Amino acid sequence: MDVRQTIGWNLRRLRVAKGLSQERLALEAEIDRSYVGRVERGMENVTVATLEAFARVLSVNVSALFAEIDPRAPKPKPLRSGRKQKEPGR
Repeated sequence: MDVRQTIGWNLRRLRVAKGLSQERLALEAEIDRSYVGRVERGMENVTVATLEAFARVLSVNVSALFAEIDPRAPKPKPLRSGRKQKEPGR
């Protein structure tokens, strides 16, 4: 796996673990949503500033985006589509 794919894999894994959509991550990182998708697919050369923005939103160190991937690891599952249901009493 090349570095762009590693960053994309980790970005998706961390984003899904936090329960964030690509749109929400993009909004909070002040980055275009379609760019987030391209990064996750390993199609973009990401700047250090962009990596810092992703890490800030995900509450991780930038180094977490470079974590080595186990080749046997399953691809991170997507979030459930659609809006989140409102909590009772809200």
